[in-house]
Amino acid sequence: MSPHAFDVAIALAPQGDGVWQGHTSPAYANMIGPFGGATAAQALNAVLQHPGRQGEPVAFTVNFAAALADGPFLVYARPVRTNRSTQHWIVETRQGEQTVATATAVTALRRDTWGATEVPMPDVPRPRDVAAPGRKGSVEWFNRYDIRFIDGGFPPAWDGADTQDSITQLWVRDNPARPLDFASLTALSDVFFPRIWRRRATMTPIGTVSMTVYFHCSQAQLQATGTGYLLGQAQAQAFRDGYFDQTAQLWNEAGELLVTTHQVVYYKE
Repeated sequence: MSPHAFDVAIALAPQGDGVWQGHTSPAYANMIGPFGGATAAQALNAVLQHPGRQGEPVAFTVNFAAALADGPFLVYARPVRTNRSTQHWIVETRQGEQTVATATAVTALRRDTWGATEVPMPDVPRPRDVAAPGRKGSVEWFNRYDIRFIDGGFPPAWDGADTQDSITQLWVRDNPARPLDFASLTALSDVFFPRIWRRRATMTPIGTVSMTVYFHCSQAQLQATGTGYLLGQAQAQAFRDGYFDQTAQLWNEAGELLVTTHQVVYYKE
């Protein structure tokens, strides 16, 4: 059986001393360079594969300095501080002499405590009751996901109309389906199209500058989620002076909040 395209995309070959070599994947190509979610997952995968890692990811931030060019790259991952329950990481992705992304990660040993969720999953139709997209995506990475828009899909016309809000709700999973893990959950956190496109119905040039993912789930919850769909909801808070932000949440079908994620995005008029 052939490996899943995502596993091929994030595959890293150890080079020794916390250095890993990867390669961009045409299956996750974007308009310029690769899909940012795949780039983020590659960086996190260097932490996940590191023999010195302790615990599971709790927080991960990646800063996109430049788009990767097609070809090989190196990821440098090192733990800079290890405490009793938390471990702090610095990650850098390079091509040649250039840094294309930097990242920080926190892994931790989770323990049983009291818990609660203050952001309940919205009441929406189940995945089977939402139509699958009927067209091939204009960028290749979009075809690697089964995305079913509930509300706030792509504008019906790129006419510059202000929709008054930037909210999108959708069901999503890998295409073909793949068991969920921390790397794929990181990539899934970046599947939302730019909020400014939703708000203004204009193909505004954009580029994500920084993305943070907070993991509210354990490995056991990911295994229980399996190949099921995730419900995603995204919204911007402000568009100003060439930058906008985006906040999103991802729940599994059981209603468990797995991730909250935040981005700041550059846009140009």
